[in-house]
Amino acid sequence: MPHDTALIATIAAGFGLALVFGLLAARLRLPPLVGYLLAGIAVGPHSPGFVADAALAQQLAEIGVILLMFGVGIHFSVGDLLAVRRIALPGAAVQITVATALGAAIVHLWGWSWGSGIVFGLCLSVASTVVLLRALEDRGLLDSVDGRIAVGWLIVEDLVTVIVLVLLPALAGLLGGPVSESGEGLGTVIAMTLAKVAAFVALMLVVGRRAVPWLLERVARIGSRELFTLSVLAIALGIAVGAAALFGVSFALGAFLAGMVVNGSDLSHEAAADALPMQDAFSVLFFVAVGMLFDPMILIRQPLEVLGVVLIVMLGKSIAALAIVLALRYPLHTALVISASLAQVGEFSFILAALGVSLGLLPPEGQSLIVAGALLSISLNPAAFSVATRLTAWLGRRPGLLRILERPGPAAAEPPEAAVRGHAIIAGYGRVGSTIGAALTSQGVAYVAIEADREHFERLRARGVPVLFGNAARESVLATAHPERAGLLLVTTPDPFQARAIVDLARKANPAIETVVRTHSDEERAYLERNGVGKAVVGEHELARTMARHALAASGVTPSAASAS
Repeated sequence: MPHDTALIATIAAGFGLALVFGLLAARLRLPPLVGYLLAGIAVGPHSPGFVADAALAQQLAEIGVILLMFGVGIHFSVGDLLAVRRIALPGAAVQITVATALGAAIVHLWGWSWGSGIVFGLCLSVASTVVLLRALEDRGLLDSVDGRIAVGWLIVEDLVTVIVLVLLPALAGLLGGPVSESGEGLGTVIAMTLAKVAAFVALMLVVGRRAVPWLLERVARIGSRELFTLSVLAIALGIAVGAAALFGVSFALGAFLAGMVVNGSDLSHEAAADALPMQDAFSVLFFVAVGMLFDPMILIRQPLEVLGVVLIVMLGKSIAALAIVLALRYPLHTALVISASLAQVGEFSFILAALGVSLGLLPPEGQSLIVAGALLSISLNPAAFSVATRLTAWLGRRPGLLRILERPGPAAAEPPEAAVRGHAIIAGYGRVGSTIGAALTSQGVAYVAIEADREHFERLRARGVPVLFGNAARESVLATAHPERAGLLLVTTPDPFQARAIVDLARKANPAIETVVRTHSDEERAYLERNGVGKAVVGEHELARTMARHALAASGVTPSAASAS
């Protein structure tokens, strides 16, 4: 029996310590990703004790990159991006430019070249989608207007990073890295790179878009779960490796396009579910491998440099995002949520940093600084959201200051006269608000909606929905819905502080108005009811009651008894 067990030892140590440190991070209310990076530090060459095989760890990390990008491709939605394109596209472009410029400027002061600075700044400009989704989900913001904008913003960042990963090898010579041995000019190298990428994309769109769904459907008909899972993994890894071998593009781009092709299949959800366990497992090993490259002593040797990185990530990026969102005439609470969402760096930063080191564009010290910035910014990200929430609540009680910070958006049509006396006001006209509006319309109850998403507002107005644009927590916006003459206020925003501000303004105008507020947890309901907002409804509870009534009715319980339950 062979005794060379370096691969087994590396996987076992990676998974075991990732579990231990991941659980510890979760207990400390930190993202598990922090624990995975710490596990890598523990088995890395810069820490005492067992040292995992770095070469094997990097190969396992490559599999993690492929599966990560495959998952991003499967979940990539052109529709979601188009829905927020007016803010996500210019916003992400400005924020990436500012962060890259700040990163390049600060490392130039350290004596690095401008080329290294540009790569370093690009690494800092990209936020972690994994961390963002978890943060939004924990706060009940994932389905909110602000949450959709933040996710769309990060989709743009991911797409920009994919393009950078493709073009960076061709631009290495221009940025100060090794010059191509072929002696070809920069324009020729870039043209050849783009031609190869275009050929690969065309092949995937013409052949892959038909062949991959066809293959998945044929395998699904066999009815074998393991064969279907195997086909998904074979597609992800096969296309990624084939793209690198035949077209010279990165594993990341190949895997991303493979995921997009699978996304076009009717079996995409099943494929995503089957690939998820392997994606999660190898993603963990990817973060462990990144942690192995981190030298903890950099925190002692270069504390000011680490502080500079954290300030760029948590303040520079956030302030740039805040400014561009407000300049685009979106509400302040949207700007604050997006600013908090971007105050961290993650998986794409590590992928880009690893490529920069391999091309000689980024010193190993730069990779350690990026990992240090990631560990600290991800750990502090919950605090950034907490500050944003409290600042939103504080500003909501100061309408004069809000008027200075927020520029007026598009003019909102005055609601029909039939809806301005004894009517209902719906603050937030997303999925919950529109369902409420349809129910009120069916019963002949007049209402006025207030929507903060400008594009959604314009679509609603085109459909004839009585809707006003703006942040309902602003007194001037809420006043246009005439709360002094309304009989009911329904607040569907998932932010409890903002909900309280809206209720306070409505009751200031009409103390007798009845209020109903949506919330996501018993803690939020208790907070709202303590502050006198009226009835607070926990969405999960109402869903559970509805499902329980259906279950009882299906079990033979009479409808009246089921309703009473």
